[in-house]
Amino acid sequence: MITLGDYTTLKVLRQADQGLYLEGDEKNGDILLPNRYVPKGLTIGDEIEVFIYLDQEERIIATTEHPLAKVGEFACMEVAWINKYGAFLKWGLMKDLFCPFREQKKRMEVGKHYIVYVKEDEETHRLMATAKVERYLEPAPTITPDSVPGDSVAGAPLKHGQSCDCLIWQKTDLGFKAIINNRFQGQIYDNQIFQPLHSGDRLTAYIDHVRQDGKIDITLQPTGRQHTLDFAEIMLRYLYENDGHCDLSDKSPAELIADRFKVSKKAFKKAIGDLYRRHLIVLTDDGIHLA
Repeated sequence: MITLGDYTTLKVLRQADQGLYLEGDEKNGDILLPNRYVPKGLTIGDEIEVFIYLDQEERIIATTEHPLAKVGEFACMEVAWINKYGAFLKWGLMKDLFCPFREQKKRMEVGKHYIVYVKEDEETHRLMATAKVERYLEPAPTITPDSVPGDSVAGAPLKHGQSCDCLIWQKTDLGFKAIINNRFQGQIYDNQIFQPLHSGDRLTAYIDHVRQDGKIDITLQPTGRQHTLDFAEIMLRYLYENDGHCDLSDKSPAELIADRFKVSKKAFKKAIGDLYRRHLIVLTDDGIHLA
């Protein structure tokens, strides 16, 4: 089945002056892949993955370009131009994505970036964007302390410490709101942030737990034992590269630790304790030394 605003794999049927026609379905008929998108060596009978959308004439068309998001996904997009009906966003295809004024939280401005959700308009069946993203976020099920019974991108249950896709959404007094796996609302707290973050950043995060309001607390560092082991290796490398000495200790201010190593004081102390128990370091009044 061919779905507007999504990827599909289609067979090449025939060649025309304007490009190659791909085998469509009963509803849409055969679909043109314009010459500008035809890869070298593609011939009749071959199959190719394409993205399906509408061209400037509102005709269904195929492209090998990859938009920033397909229908049902969130992305950060820049406003290319504005007319009396709304804004047009750069989303990686030749035809910009329309966001009508009614779908804007505040009037968009040319050159600025906004987090939007891509959908098919129920009335016109055209692809469009909306900045009212809260409407399309699901509450995550409440969980036990060590698991999330929601579905991940791959369809398996999310668990405490599991990695997830994270789109940074907006700054708050507590830290940053984020969109998790194109489904849930997440929160990263200031005391868990050890790197510059901006709205629109996409990165890997880690599930901490789900609150009663259905929102997920996440961290940007791996949780648990693996994080301790990872940072312990970083500390050992630091000691080897700095004459076997670090002037920070478990009594140092959290700000100094975060500034130098981009980890929390809690993670720092756990890694130091691990190295000490393994007899790899010695703790003294002036800091940490290789054993």
